[in-house]
Formats: sequence, structure tokens, C-alpha cells
Amino acid sequence: MRFLNELHEGDRVSGIYLCKQKQAAVTKNGKPYESIILQDKTGMMDGKIWDPNSLGIDDFDALDYIEIMGDVTSFAGAMQLNIKRVRKAAEDEYNPADYLPVSENSTDDMYRQLLAMINSVKNPHLSGLLKKLFVEDKEFLKSFEEHSAAKTVHHGFIGGLMEHTLSVTRLCDYMAGAYPLLKRDLLITAALLHDVGKTKELSPFPLNDYTDAGQLLGHIVIGAQMIHDLAKEIPDFPQDLENQLVHCILAHHGELEYGSPKKPALAEAVALNLADNTDARMETLTEIFAADKGKKEWLGFNRIFESNLRRTGDM
Repeated sequence: MRFLNELHEGDRVSGIYLCKQKQAAVTKNGKPYESIILQDKTGMMDGKIWDPNSLGIDDFDALDYIEIMGDVTSFAGAMQLNIKRVRKAAEDEYNPADYLPVSENSTDDMYRQLLAMINSVKNPHLSGLLKKLFVEDKEFLKSFEEHSAAKTVHHGFIGGLMEHTLSVTRLCDYMAGAYPLLKRDLLITAALLHDVGKTKELSPFPLNDYTDAGQLLGHIVIGAQMIHDLAKEIPDFPQDLENQLVHCILAHHGELEYGSPKKPALAEAVALNLADNTDARMETLTEIFAADKGKKEWLGFNRIFESNLRRTGDM
């Protein structure tokens, strides 16, 4: 198969892809068409079926694997597939691993590093809480290992949540060593727990979309609820310590307009917000430049960074 990131304008494409989304629509002239999003492990691409009732357009649904034949065009600066033929593929015609984006890092290796961070927490209440979730709760651990850290923007792949969590925890570990003001056990625990709510905010792959709880509450509130419930299972967990830990979770997006119910009031909450934002931004840049396939010219204005971006030149 040809992966989506290998396609160029003018290519004729024939292959099997995952239909991530499917939506019926009508043109300005009232003619029906179908708008779909195709996905493989390298990314996603918009597709259009301009004549859905024509011969060669078979029935299929969102999250089906479909064989398509069409032409790559460009619309509003983005690649788009003009689909001429489509059919639902049989299970023995594709390998799901080719269609779901996966972290380049080993899950087992990341988990070993996560355990090392957990074992470095000396406070018995925080240590017990972490081990109850990341060691004893096998159902949670499986979900955590397989989840993305976001629907889009950064770490939107299988293992992305674990990769992001580990990166944020490493940054917090550095800051705890550099700034004696910070209480390391609280900061490391908050870093490990800051996004656990995403296991319930987002559905598993291949859908990787917001759940009802995700839409209504969001991962910050969900995570705070999870930590509150876990703390009740730890004998004599200090209320003040729980409040400080939950505050770090509630404030980790830093600003009210970014979804945090509270702005950081503790030094550890400030450090966690900086670490979370740093890793999210650097991974976003990494994915932007990777999608650019090594080009060195300016990429154009990016709304996330509010700047025209380009790769650093050779030195």
C-alpha cells in the first residue's frame, strides 16, 4: 500500500484505508455528496465522493476499512482525495497495524521508566496512590498504555498518553533538582497523574474521539475525580495533601481560557503547567516538521504558534 504521507497532488491512488469519519452533505447547488476522512498510521486525509449513487460506490460506514480508487487533488492548500470507486474490505485484506498511529517508543520500555519514577516517590501516601493505579489496576494500565494524549495537535497516537506523561515527568524531575523550592514527591506524583482523565475523556482507537464524559466534564475534572476516589482508598491520606495534588491537576493548563478550573497557586502547579506546555509544544513542532517531509522553506502561518514556521538550516 501507499501510505497517505507519500501521496502527492496528481497521483492516482488504489488501496485500502481506514474510514475515520463519514458525513453526507450537499453542494451549494443541492447535489448530494459524501465527505470522509481516511486514516493510516502516517496520518489522515480528507476525501470526497462527489457522486455517491454511481456504479462502483458500495455501502460502507465510519470505522470500516475500505478499498478506494481515486485521484489526489489540492483544495485550500490541503491534499484531498477525489474518490471514484469504493468498497468495504474483508478482514483478511489488511493489517490493522498499518492504519493506527503508534508511538515510536517501546511501551515496555516506557513503562519501566514510569515505574522507576513511581518508585522514586518516598511519601508513603503518594507512593501508595501511584502504585494502586499504575501497578495494581491492570484495566487502567492497559487503557493508559493504549491511549493517545489528544484527539489532534500532539501525541495523537497509540502510546501517546504514556509518552507525553513520561516526558512531562522527566521535565518535572529536572526542575525539582534545579529549584529546591519545589516538593519533588508532590510534583512527580502530579506529573504522573496530570492526564489520567484522558483514559475516560477519549475513546480507544480507532475512534479516538471524545466520549460523553469527555464532552461534559473534560479530562481535568475527570482526573481530579479519579484522584479523589483513589485517595479515599489509601488509609489516612492527609486531606491537605490531597487538596494540593488535586489543585495541581486542576491548574495544569495554566489559564482559565485553556480549560483549567483554577490558575496555579502552588509552585508545583506552576512547574507542572510549564512542563506540560513545553512537551506539548515541542511534540507539536516535531509532528509539524515531520509532516513537512524535510522541506526547508517556510511552512506558512501556524495558528497554534501564531507565527510563520521553518526548519532550522544546516550549520
